[in-house]
Amino acid sequence: MSKKSRSKLWFLVHSWLALPIWFFVLIVCVTGTLAVVSQEIVWLANPQMRASQPSDDAPLLSYDQIIAAIKKAEPNTLVEGISRPDESHFALDVSVSYPDGRSVTVYVNPYSGVIQGTAPQFNFQAFTRALHGWWLVPFTNGYSWGWYLVSFLSLPLLASLVTGLVVYKKFWKGFFRPTLRIRHGARIFWGDFHRLSGIWSIWFIAVISVTSTWFLIEAFMFDNQISISTAPVALVVPRESVPLSAEGSPAPMISLETAIQEAKERIPGLDDSFVSLPANAYSYLTVGGRSWYPLMFQTADINPYNGDIGATRLLSDRSGLELVTESMRPLHTGDFGGLWIKLIWFFFGLILSMMVLSGLLIWTKRTALATANALKRSTKRPRNETAAATRGETTEVSQ
Repeated sequence: MSKKSRSKLWFLVHSWLALPIWFFVLIVCVTGTLAVVSQEIVWLANPQMRASQPSDDAPLLSYDQIIAAIKKAEPNTLVEGISRPDESHFALDVSVSYPDGRSVTVYVNPYSGVIQGTAPQFNFQAFTRALHGWWLVPFTNGYSWGWYLVSFLSLPLLASLVTGLVVYKKFWKGFFRPTLRIRHGARIFWGDFHRLSGIWSIWFIAVISVTSTWFLIEAFMFDNQISISTAPVALVVPRESVPLSAEGSPAPMISLETAIQEAKERIPGLDDSFVSLPANAYSYLTVGGRSWYPLMFQTADINPYNGDIGATRLLSDRSGLELVTESMRPLHTGDFGGLWIKLIWFFFGLILSMMVLSGLLIWTKRTALATANALKRSTKRPRNETAAATRGETTEVSQ
């Protein structure tokens, strides 16, 4: 076999070995696209998650009213936290615990305070996110190897973006003169589709690949005890500062509305999307939510007895590096601006999945054709050599 033939053979082997990698990328892209709207899919399938309004003019209940309604229905229930989803058509997620030791999340109607059901420990939303994020490999000691495997795919994805822009000369012309030929055969159609969708998805591919690369770095840092966090140590109420009732037990804490008002005065524009109640008599009450910067939460830790704010975690408290790294997850998932942002991420996720699929189709057909041609040449060469040898023997005999 000539040197050129050997080079082509090794190139074909290299091409076929890349097939499992890009097939894996396709699965990750598809599952990630589903994960973006997995909460909405569960909402469609589970009526208990829906925030049905009793009447058109029914107001939303305050957090205090929600707790009072839960206590009235189940007096022995201990409310640990309340989370209000971004979309108003979702029920509240309320973390509760019971005297028997169970800790669950229940769906509570924000208009009536009725407990509509209990959230399962593992549903479609958790399944798609686990499948996409770490390939369902359990976390045993630090991050699972599934997390590393999935996040490592960000490198070939980022490389394919860069090399695609280099190969596609003057790619910006595709914005002004898009080409998608649908009557010239499958190969031309998928080639045009791959290039066109790639042009319009440049920003999305860059966001997904860069944020995924951070997930890889984050896992490595965590497993090697490297931290960049500037978050302060959790506050506790001193024992001597805990007010006691006449019976000797800790005094009732302030209302949640008072705590929320204190937090909003300290953090202008705060959208109180969650509250975490004290875990014990010495814990602080936490109020948090988004403000003008939707990619990051801000929180206030409040003394549950007198309403004093003990600590805040504001945007200005983060370092420049933290502002970037803490923005990575919402940018990756599209979970920062409600349903419309999720739909945009879902649409471009479909485009990215179709891009990978079209690239696989084009590449597989081209590689299969090259392999077939190589096999034909390899089988034809021995026949030609045999024929030439036969002709040589015939000539010698005749001479």
